Parts: sequence; C-alpha cells; structure tokens
Amino acid sequence: MGSAVERTDEHVREYLIYRGFTSSLKHLDSEIKADKEKGFRVDKIIEQLLQFVQSFELSGLKEYWLYLDRRLFCRLEDVYRSTVNKLRTSLYRYYLINTIQKGNLEKTQEFFQKQALELQGQPEWRDWFILPFIPAPEQNPSFSPYFSRQWADTFLVSLHNFLSVLFQCMPQPVLLSFDAEVQKTTSLTEENEQLRQLLFALQGESRDQKDGDEMVHHKLPAYVQNMDRLGDTELDLVSSQRAASTTTTPSRNFFSTFLPQGRRTPGKTPQGAAGSSPSQGALGRKDPLTNQAAKSKEAAPAKEVKPVSSQVSTSEPVNSQSQPVHQPAHQPAHQTTHQTTHQPGHPRHKRLQDHEKERKELFSKPPSQAAEKKGESSEVEAPADASVDAPDSPANTRSSGGAEGGGLSAEQPFIKLSQEEYGEHHSSIMHCRVDCSGRRVASLDVDGVIKVWSFNPIMQTKATIMSKSPLLSLEWATKPDRLLLLGSGVGTVRLYDTDAKKNLYEMNIDETHPRILSLACSPSGSSFVCSAAAVSRSGSVESVPRLPIPVSGQLLLWDTKTVKQQLQFSLEPEPVAINCTAFNHNGNLLVTGAADGVIRLFDMQRYESAMSWRAHEGEVYSVEFSYDENTVFSIGEDGKFIQWNIHRCGVKQSEQVLPQDATGPFILSGYSGYRQVQVPRGRLFAFDSEGQHVLTCSSTGGLIYRLTNGEPALDSVLSLGGHKAPVVTVDWCSAVDCGTCLTASMDGKIKLSTLLAQKS
Repeated sequence: MGSAVERTDEHVREYLIYRGFTSSLKHLDSEIKADKEKGFRVDKIIEQLLQFVQSFELSGLKEYWLYLDRRLFCRLEDVYRSTVNKLRTSLYRYYLINTIQKGNLEKTQEFFQKQALELQGQPEWRDWFILPFIPAPEQNPSFSPYFSRQWADTFLVSLHNFLSVLFQCMPQPVLLSFDAEVQKTTSLTEENEQLRQLLFALQGESRDQKDGDEMVHHKLPAYVQNMDRLGDTELDLVSSQRAASTTTTPSRNFFSTFLPQGRRTPGKTPQGAAGSSPSQGALGRKDPLTNQAAKSKEAAPAKEVKPVSSQVSTSEPVNSQSQPVHQPAHQPAHQTTHQTTHQPGHPRHKRLQDHEKERKELFSKPPSQAAEKKGESSEVEAPADASVDAPDSPANTRSSGGAEGGGLSAEQPFIKLSQEEYGEHHSSIMHCRVDCSGRRVASLDVDGVIKVWSFNPIMQTKATIMSKSPLLSLEWATKPDRLLLLGSGVGTVRLYDTDAKKNLYEMNIDETHPRILSLACSPSGSSFVCSAAAVSRSGSVESVPRLPIPVSGQLLLWDTKTVKQQLQFSLEPEPVAINCTAFNHNGNLLVTGAADGVIRLFDMQRYESAMSWRAHEGEVYSVEFSYDENTVFSIGEDGKFIQWNIHRCGVKQSEQVLPQDATGPFILSGYSGYRQVQVPRGRLFAFDSEGQHVLTCSSTGGLIYRLTNGEPALDSVLSLGGHKAPVVTVDWCSAVDCGTCLTASMDGKIKLSTLLAQKS
C-alpha cells in the first residue's frame, strides 16, 4: 500500500502543477512532510518509534502511539483490542530495557514517575516497579528474557506484521487502485508477449520441418491473424488494408505477415531484380497488395494467382508502378528464381536472436541466377520520389547495378520494424537522451519537466522531475548510469538518482554565468564538463535566438566524487558561451562548439586547448566525433553539415547544406497566426553503431543519411516520419542489437523507431 500511496501522491502533485494550483501544491507538500502515518509505510512508522526510543523521548513516544490509536487502532473490532494493548505494553518495556542497557537510570525512574498512575492498576506491570532498584536486572529470572536479542526482534517483527495486515485490510479509495491496475496491465502485457513468442517459435519449428525449396504458407488462427508487429495506431489501418485487398491480391508469404505493408523498402527495380535479389523480391518493389488496392476497383478484377514454386521470369520487364507481378502456372523452370520466406520475428532482443538465420537467408545475394541472363535485361526506372506512404516513407534506394542483368540493386540498409510514441510531455521538447546501457531515456521540455522512462519491454515512466528554477540541459552519467546531471538557468547543476528518485547533490557553478547550456560526462565517470553562460541582454531564455555573440561564458571541469570544481578552461580569443560539448571514446579529447562559430578541441590529459578554428557563420549548434575519431562533424547556424579533419586544423573533408528544418530555428505555425519559434538546444544529429549513417531532424520526423566520401556528402536512405510537428532533437541508441532511434518534436511527442539493419 505504501508504494501505491507514494505513486498516487506523485500523480496528484503532477495534476496540481498542470492545473496551476500552486497554493494547493504547497499545502500538499507541507502536509506530506508532516504526515505521521508516513504514507502508510510500515518501515517508516517503526523507524519513527525506534527514534523516540533511542533518544529517550517518552512524551513523543506516547503521543505518537496515541495518534496511531486514534487514527488506526480505534477502527478495529473489539476482538483486536487486547492485541493492541499487548503491543503497547511491549513497546513501553522495550523503552525501559533500552534505558537500562544504555545506563540511563534517570530516564528509567522518570518513566515510572510519569506512568505510575496509568500502570499501577494493571497486573502485567505489578512486578516491574522494582526494576530501577535491582542491581543487575538482566540476570534476574523475571526480567532476563526481555534483555535478549530474540525478544526484541520478536517484538519488532510482530509490530511490523500487525501494521502491515492492518493497512492491507483498511478500506482504500478508488484512486489508490490505479497502481494495482498498472501492475495488472503490465503483467498481462508480458504474459501476452510470452504467448506470442511461443506461437512464433512453434510456427518456426513447423516451417523448418518442411522442404526448403517449397514455399510455405502459414495459416494463422483467426484470433492472431492480425497480430503484426505494429504500433497500436497502425493496427486498424493495416487490418483495413488487408480486408480491402483480399479479393484483388494473391496470398502473401510468411514474411509479409509480419512486415507491415506500408514499410517495405521502395527503390529502383532493374529488370531481373526479382530474379537477382531475394530482398527485392520480398521488399524491393512497393508491394502491389497496398498500392493497387484502390486501382483494382476501377480496372478489371485480377485473376486468382496460385503461388508456384517460387519462380519469376528474369527476361520480361518488371513494372513496379503498375500491376502486381503475376506468376503464370506454365513458367519454364530455367527462367525462374527462388523466393525465400522470412520472419522479422519477436520484439527487440529475442526477435533478432531467434531469427538471425532467416534474416541472412532473406538478404543474401544468389551468385549464379543473374549470370544466366546477362545481357538480356534492361533497367526499369522507378520515380525518384517513390515512397511507401506519406508520413513515413523511406527515401528512394539508388541502384548500384548497371544496365546489364548481372548488376544487383543496392539494398536498403534499414527496415523500420515498429514506431511507438511517448506522449507524457505537454510542451516542446528541448533534450532527449538515452543512457549508456540503452535501458532508460531522459527527456526535458521547455516547461522544465523531466521524464525518465523505459521502453523495453513496454513504455513506462520511471520518474518525473519538476524544478522551481528553469532547466536548460541534461546529460546521463556514465558510471553509474542511473545518475542524471541537470543544468539550470540559475547557475546550479544537480546530480539526480533516477532509481532513488532524489537529488544527491546540488552544485553552485557561477552567479555571473547562471545559464548551464551544455553538460558532458567523461567516459570514465570521474568528472564532467559544464558550459556556463551569462544571461542575454534581453533576459529572455526561450523567445530569442540562443545567444548573441557578445555574451560571455565559461567552460568548467568538475569532479563527480569530490563535487568540486577542478579547473576552468581557457577560451581564446575571448570568453564565449559554449553551446555543445562531446568527449571521444576514452575521454582524452573534448570538442566544443561555441556561439562565435568556433570549434575548439581540448587535450584532457593536459587540460589545454589543442586547436581551434572558425567552423560556421554564426553559432555552432551541435558537434560530435566520427566513428574513427579522426574527424569531427558539426551543424551550425548557417545550415551546413561539415566534416573536419582534426589532424589538419580547419580543413574540411566534406560539406553538405541541410534544409532549415534540420538545423533550426524550428518554427511551429497554427491557427489565427499562431507561431512558435525554438532555437536548437539538444543534439541535432546522431550516428549509428558503425558510424556509417547519421540521423537528423526534419519537419515530419527523423531522416537517416548514408555518409559518403564524395559529393554529395550525404545520401538520403530512410525517412522515419510519424511526427506532425518539427523534430528538434534526436538520439540513436545502438546499445542493443536492434537499433532504436529517438525523435522529439515541438508538440511534446517522442517517437521511438525500432530498426533492423540489413547486414551483407
């Protein structure tokens, strides 16, 4: 019951803040602090009683027990009154024994003087009045059992059990049942997921028992036939699409059952793509099952097509934009190619582990089939802007094969398996970061509310942090990863424990530079870097561009163990506000981007600047090391995404101009001329685990690019989509096998997209 009360208190507090009832919130906090029932937590009540006993506060002990009697014990039936009296008698005896064991005979005599009138008529106390006058009461047969550790432990356990049963049997308000309902829902969800995985495993075993060359069609039971690995918002859409296309489309294979129709990779399909690449046969063309559902109503009804032994002609042109590719029953064997079924499988970890074999089988490239038809096929171009669907369409895949049939088209590097939404924020997001282990996410909005939440196996809020002072930055600590660094607008940095849900330390940085713009924790976990800036001339925090260049700043190094400042870095040519900071993998190098457009690289072994160069016209918004740490990437106010060589100061390796919705300032427009502008604050780009792809912001969701060594520097690969407002910060978690992309937008929504990498 104690945990339910604590959780309900948090919900009530959050509701009062949301409604703006600040005076009610103050009264609630003050009454919670003075709560004698300790939120119905038995351990806290016993701890309070023991505190009175250890400090020899007899009056406080009596008053607290009388309060419990009036508030709780008096509601019990008369049959339990004797139990309450026995517990009170044992509590007083426990107090007396403690006074004698501590040698405080004055408190022993005081007890009998104050309690004589109350206790002298009770038979259980008749022999205890001689206790102060016995020289060694612990050796007296009448009192020696009470001096044993066994009696004390038995009394405390009995009191604990009595209070626990009492709280469980008390009538509870309806609001307290919320926690139990959440736990019940969580357990049902986990049980449902286990049963789903068991179902998939049984289907996989039955499929393996059949001939590998034979196409296997799984007929799922009626109650699970629509259980695709989709988000809740997409389930109805896909079910309706299936219902609309049942009479006009051939039956789908096992892979189609678990891969959403709207998320298959489009691309240019060379003539013979169906024969030269199984991935193009299963994924490459936009499956006509969804594209042609509406067109088939106007055209003649399609013929019922029975799947032949996975054979498709490689000599006839394939038009991926018109009609489905039907397989004639009389197709010659030498003009056919093998189709492979595939199951993307279970959620996250087990889904990839259990079906790694099928994934490799799907995306492997047959070496011999395309060679038989070399020179006979010609490339059929698909429109460059072909997309799967409007909100989350992958960018078109470029063909790597030539006009000859021997060339294979480039495969899509990622498949979006699912997309979930976290909607606990009510204002625009500033920062959204996942911790080192990939288990928790911390997100901060412009109202200063921080949510700590997990997404595996289900999305669940772990902690809510609200601050009286404005919060501007956050960063996860590396060791231990449960700690969160929070930078404010009043010159303080807090160290918050997300497990214990409390502040461990609050560090005062600098009164003259109160705005904590950026935090970066060293990979060793022993220190962190803090960027502090002065208040802008207008005094506003959010409504103006981030910082005018004249605003000064400091870059400080703090020790996390001693909670003291170690040093202040020298910023040349003048002290300027640092907008972004990042360490390399071992913490020996630190790169920063400043409001004067200069990137500075610091040697963290000598604690001095190694090099600096002007990188952008205007401010530097975001900066990160590359995968090999030989270069640095940056995004600036000039809208450019630039790669810099750190071995040759100020030398560009590549440059790409990005649209404004990827670099900011971000603009959200509404009715009646409503217009909200937000300058960049969080991370604007993030890399995958191998450093070959980068995730950036856009107006409708995250965009994934492939890093190239030529021109252009970025090659569009996949659009995650799903947002109705501009995305302002991103993060890419590669701590688990299945990559997870976080995209946060100005409407307070955070999308979590799970990707499957197609490894060659």
